[in-house]
Amino acid sequence: MARLPAVLMMRRERTSMATLARKLHTVDYFTLSFGTMIGVGWLVVMNDWLSRGGPLGGVLGFALGGAALIPIGYVYGRLAMAMPDAASEIAYTSKVFPEWISFFTGWMMVLAYAIVCPWEAVAIGKIAAFIFPWLDSFPLYRVGGDIVYLPHLVVGLGLVAALTWLNWRGIRSSATFQNWMTFLLLALFILFGSFGVARGHLANLHPLFSHSGWVSVLLVLQIVPYFMTGFEAVPKCAEEAAPEFRSRGFFRAILLAIVVGTAFYTGMIAVVGYVGHWPSLVKQNFATAVAFERALGSRWIVSVIFAAALFSLVKVFNGNLVASSRLVFALGRRGMLAGWLGKVHERNRTPAAAILAIGVVSAGAVLLGESILVPITEVGSLASASGWLATCLAYLAMRPRGRQASVALLGALVALWLVLMKFVPVIPGHFSGHEYLVLALWLTAGLALRRRATKGVALA
Repeated sequence: MARLPAVLMMRRERTSMATLARKLHTVDYFTLSFGTMIGVGWLVVMNDWLSRGGPLGGVLGFALGGAALIPIGYVYGRLAMAMPDAASEIAYTSKVFPEWISFFTGWMMVLAYAIVCPWEAVAIGKIAAFIFPWLDSFPLYRVGGDIVYLPHLVVGLGLVAALTWLNWRGIRSSATFQNWMTFLLLALFILFGSFGVARGHLANLHPLFSHSGWVSVLLVLQIVPYFMTGFEAVPKCAEEAAPEFRSRGFFRAILLAIVVGTAFYTGMIAVVGYVGHWPSLVKQNFATAVAFERALGSRWIVSVIFAAALFSLVKVFNGNLVASSRLVFALGRRGMLAGWLGKVHERNRTPAAAILAIGVVSAGAVLLGESILVPITEVGSLASASGWLATCLAYLAMRPRGRQASVALLGALVALWLVLMKFVPVIPGHFSGHEYLVLALWLTAGLALRRRATKGVALA
């Protein structure tokens, strides 16, 4: 590989701040990255993907989105090798930009990760109710027209508590769990995907697009950042690499996760469109399972799909909890949030306070029920893209040369385009008033917490 920019070479030494346990290897970084990326969207909102783009529009949208993320992944890989810091985007931007830019970059990435945790906790109740219909009982209240059921809350809050405890115990426990869930998902996908290909028909793919060709692709491309967020989880755990780990493993894990993740999403959309006539699926809950059940005429395939979904759900929750807690920990350690968030547990060597904080916030958001599922996708996409943009610009400001500069510039342009797609009114799928409100509230909360933290430091 080409040499790193000189400004990064000086940053290879580790910070003297609080030390986390060092127990991760290359396979752990891959499953963290891929596992954080692939959740249950392929089951829970497949109908939304098909209504946005149709089968070919969905495949092209994710394929183009995944390819476009490779330059961004390249930048993250280079920076993780040079600056193994849990702060990741915060550390990269603080090297060349004012502190307030560094803070809000990190704060937006906290949103990108933390917002996924309640998404998955709500989704598990929805999935469990499909298997056990009696869970759709004991209605408590409505949010946005959707009923919140007591059993759903119990299941969702139970998942939050279990994974919060697992991560509080230690990174090795969390990583081992992530490895098992990731490889079980891939094995089950190969299993039911093979049966689907054997029973599908090309005629089911028509019409290829839900709208005109470019609009279909664009509508899918807009949500790719949310569903592909996760490859950049690797730098958040860079401080936790085992002593014998070689830094080039960061780079490889990130790029491999993007490639495998893109193949997974495009393959899933293609198989579902091939198995079932997709226009009849866009109004179906769990369109993926419905398509396979119709094609095979058997319930067992549905059980396999839902087993895969459960494995996928818990691992993506786990990965996002790991990543978001490390960012919160880094913000606390740097004095940008309350200092207690930057403490390391003496025995477990985990950012215990930050983990508990994410767990509490996730539990609170679960109370909003299913109404949060699709809106979260929109806001999460912007949050991810804004962090990617800041990181690529920071790398460019470090004055890399030759190919590194060209790739970083391409990554910055891709990230800028993904951000603009949410703000420019003439582009289909731009933000509505609700998304702007959520974004404004999140930024206001960040500003208030930062001011409180800096005031506390000044008084101390």
